[in-house]
Amino acid sequence: MAQDDEMTGKAWDDGASPALPAGAARLDNQLCFAVHATAHAFNRAYRPLLEKIGLTYPQYLAMLVLWQENELTVKALGEQLFLDSGTLSPLLKRLEQAGLVTRRRDARDERQVLVTLTEKGKAMQEETGRILSTMLAKTGCTLDEAHELRDKLQALRARLDG
Repeated sequence: MAQDDEMTGKAWDDGASPALPAGAARLDNQLCFAVHATAHAFNRAYRPLLEKIGLTYPQYLAMLVLWQENELTVKALGEQLFLDSGTLSPLLKRLEQAGLVTRRRDARDERQVLVTLTEKGKAMQEETGRILSTMLAKTGCTLDEAHELRDKLQALRARLDG
Protein backbone atom coordinates (compact mmCIF):
# COMPACT_ATOMS: atom_id res chain seq x y z
CA MET A 1 0.00 0.00 0.00
CA ALA A 2 1.52 3.32 -1.01
CA GLN A 3 1.45 6.30 1.35
CA ASP A 4 2.54 9.88 0.95
CA ASP A 5 5.60 10.96 2.88
CA GLU A 6 4.70 13.82 5.25
CA MET A 7 7.80 15.83 4.40
CA THR A 8 8.18 15.31 0.64
CA GLY A 9 4.71 14.40 -0.61
CA LYS A 10 6.30 11.45 -2.45
CA ALA A 11 4.67 8.04 -2.29
CA TRP A 12 6.47 5.18 -0.55
CA ASP A 13 5.62 1.57 0.11
CA ASP A 14 4.87 0.13 3.57
CA GLY A 15 7.97 -1.52 4.94
CA ALA A 16 10.33 0.72 2.99
CA SER A 17 11.93 3.76 4.56
CA PRO A 18 11.11 6.97 2.71
CA ALA A 19 13.92 9.24 1.64
CA LEU A 20 13.81 12.15 4.06
CA PRO A 21 15.11 15.62 3.29
CA ALA A 22 17.91 17.12 5.36
CA GLY A 23 16.63 18.39 8.70
CA ALA A 24 13.55 16.16 8.69
CA ALA A 25 14.44 14.72 12.11
CA ARG A 26 14.41 18.16 13.76
CA LEU A 27 11.80 18.59 16.48
CA ASP A 28 10.21 21.61 14.81
CA ASN A 29 9.67 19.56 11.63
CA GLN A 30 7.67 16.85 13.40
CA LEU A 31 3.91 16.73 12.84
CA CYS A 32 3.51 14.80 16.11
CA PHE A 33 5.19 17.62 18.04
CA ALA A 34 3.05 20.28 16.36
CA VAL A 35 -0.08 18.38 17.42
CA HIS A 36 1.33 17.83 20.93
CA ALA A 37 2.26 21.51 21.39
CA THR A 38 -1.11 22.63 20.02
CA ALA A 39 -2.92 20.35 22.49
CA HIS A 40 -0.99 22.00 25.33
CA ALA A 41 -1.84 25.45 23.94
CA PHE A 42 -5.53 24.50 23.92
CA ASN A 43 -5.26 23.37 27.55
CA ARG A 44 -3.64 26.69 28.53
CA ALA A 45 -6.29 28.68 26.65
CA TYR A 46 -9.17 26.74 28.23
CA ARG A 47 -7.76 26.84 31.78
CA PRO A 48 -8.86 30.37 32.82
CA LEU A 49 -12.29 29.91 31.23
CA LEU A 50 -12.88 26.60 32.97
CA GLU A 51 -11.49 27.73 36.33
CA LYS A 52 -14.41 30.17 36.52
CA ILE A 53 -16.84 27.23 36.55
CA GLY A 54 -14.66 24.86 38.58
CA LEU A 55 -13.69 22.35 35.88
CA THR A 56 -10.42 21.08 34.50
CA TYR A 57 -10.10 20.52 30.76
CA PRO A 58 -10.49 16.70 31.00
CA GLN A 59 -13.52 17.17 33.26
CA TYR A 60 -14.99 19.60 30.74
CA LEU A 61 -14.59 17.02 27.96
CA ALA A 62 -16.37 14.40 30.08
CA MET A 63 -19.17 16.87 30.80
CA LEU A 64 -19.52 17.67 27.07
CA VAL A 65 -20.18 13.98 26.40
CA LEU A 66 -22.60 13.71 29.31
CA TRP A 67 -24.50 16.82 28.21
CA GLN A 68 -25.15 14.99 24.94
CA GLU A 69 -26.01 11.61 26.47
CA ASN A 70 -26.93 12.36 30.14
CA GLU A 71 -26.24 8.76 31.20
CA LEU A 72 -23.46 6.45 30.03
CA THR A 73 -21.43 3.57 31.32
CA VAL A 74 -17.90 4.39 32.38
CA LYS A 75 -16.71 2.18 29.52
CA ALA A 76 -18.77 4.05 26.89
CA LEU A 77 -17.63 7.41 28.25
CA GLY A 78 -14.01 6.26 28.15
CA GLU A 79 -14.39 5.08 24.56
CA GLN A 80 -15.72 8.47 23.46
CA LEU A 81 -12.93 10.32 25.28
CA PHE A 82 -10.17 7.82 24.34
CA LEU A 83 -9.41 7.36 28.06
CA ASP A 84 -8.90 4.15 30.03
CA SER A 85 -10.77 3.51 33.27
CA GLY A 86 -7.63 4.16 35.33
CA THR A 87 -7.58 7.74 34.05
CA LEU A 88 -11.34 8.22 33.93
CA SER A 89 -12.26 6.90 37.39
CA PRO A 90 -10.43 9.60 39.42
CA LEU A 91 -11.81 12.27 37.09
CA LEU A 92 -15.37 10.99 37.62
CA LYS A 93 -14.78 10.75 41.36
CA ARG A 94 -13.91 14.45 41.46
CA LEU A 95 -16.98 15.33 39.35
CA GLU A 96 -19.11 13.30 41.75
CA GLN A 97 -17.56 15.04 44.78
CA ALA A 98 -18.43 18.37 43.13
CA GLY A 99 -22.05 17.23 42.85
CA LEU A 100 -22.09 17.23 39.04
CA VAL A 101 -22.53 13.50 38.38
CA THR A 102 -23.56 10.34 40.17
CA ARG A 103 -22.04 6.91 39.69
CA ARG A 104 -23.97 3.73 40.40
CA ARG A 105 -23.93 0.08 39.43
CA ASP A 106 -26.27 -0.81 36.56
CA ALA A 107 -29.13 -2.88 38.03
CA ARG A 108 -29.25 -4.96 34.81
CA ASP A 109 -25.49 -5.64 34.76
CA GLU A 110 -23.66 -4.95 38.00
CA ARG A 111 -20.30 -5.13 36.23
CA GLN A 112 -21.19 -1.81 34.58
CA VAL A 113 -21.05 1.57 36.34
CA LEU A 114 -23.46 4.21 35.06
CA VAL A 115 -22.53 7.88 35.13
CA THR A 116 -25.48 10.28 35.23
CA LEU A 117 -25.64 14.06 35.38
CA THR A 118 -27.14 15.62 38.48
CA GLU A 119 -29.40 18.66 38.23
CA LYS A 120 -26.37 20.79 39.13
CA GLY A 121 -24.40 19.10 36.34
CA LYS A 122 -27.18 19.71 33.83
CA ALA A 123 -27.48 23.36 34.88
CA MET A 124 -23.74 23.89 34.41
CA GLN A 125 -24.15 23.47 30.65
CA GLU A 126 -25.67 26.94 30.46
CA GLU A 127 -22.57 28.41 32.12
CA THR A 128 -20.34 27.03 29.37
CA GLY A 129 -22.08 28.72 26.45
CA ARG A 130 -19.47 31.46 26.08
CA ILE A 131 -16.52 29.08 26.27
CA LEU A 132 -16.96 27.73 22.73
CA SER A 133 -17.33 31.16 21.13
CA THR A 134 -14.37 32.51 23.13
CA MET A 135 -12.19 29.58 22.05
CA LEU A 136 -13.24 29.91 18.41
CA ALA A 137 -12.24 33.58 18.53
CA LYS A 138 -8.87 32.66 20.11
CA THR A 139 -8.10 30.30 17.22
CA GLY A 140 -8.66 33.03 14.65
CA CYS A 141 -10.58 30.48 12.56
CA THR A 142 -14.01 30.80 11.07
CA LEU A 143 -16.48 28.13 12.11
CA ASP A 144 -16.03 26.44 8.71
CA GLU A 145 -12.23 26.51 9.04
CA ALA A 146 -12.43 25.04 12.54
CA HIS A 147 -14.71 22.24 11.30
CA GLU A 148 -12.37 21.52 8.38
CA LEU A 149 -9.34 21.36 10.67
CA ARG A 150 -11.24 19.14 13.14
CA ASP A 151 -12.24 16.80 10.30
CA LYS A 152 -8.64 16.53 9.09
CA LEU A 153 -7.39 15.75 12.58
CA GLN A 154 -10.10 13.12 13.09
CA ALA A 155 -9.17 11.51 9.78
CA LEU A 156 -5.49 11.54 10.77
CA ARG A 157 -6.31 9.91 14.13
CA ALA A 158 -8.38 7.25 12.35
CA ARG A 159 -5.49 6.46 9.98
CA LEU A 160 -3.04 6.22 12.88
CA ASP A 161 -5.41 3.95 14.82
CA GLY A 162 -6.15 1.96 11.66
